Amino acid sequence: MNSSYVTDTMAFVLRLEKRKMGKNAKAIYENAEKGNVQILIPAMVLAEIGYLSEKHKIETNLNEAKDYCQGYSTVEIEPLTEEIIHKSFEIEDIPELHDRIIAGTAYSKNLEIITNDPMLINSGYVSTTW
Repeated sequence: MNSSYVTDTMAFVLRLEKRKMGKNAKAIYENAEKGNVQILIPAMVLAEIGYLSEKHKIETNLNEAKDYCQGYSTVEIEPLTEEIIHKSFEIEDIPELHDRIIAGTAYSKNLEIITNDPMLINSGYVSTTW
């Protein structure tokens, strides 16, 4: 297991809502909660959570996401920077902007993404785990 990971939106939502997730993904979150690994949450993930919550497509919300992050020193929000934007636009095989920015966050830091999204899994620019 690596020491740092980037999470995508659905992986974070599944953890917040205590829903079923992949064995590796669950273990990474558990290890982060114990202080053993770091999870970076791209700012774009928070934007998607806000949007999906507002549209009643998920049960969790931004306040729950914030509380989770504040509860674990190894779970950090990664701001959207100019470097991440530039790296995102080097990624040519992920057409959807939100996914591309999440992938760009991982790509800029050379970290695996916790995801079950086939678009991210099949990208030649990032590595994933689930």
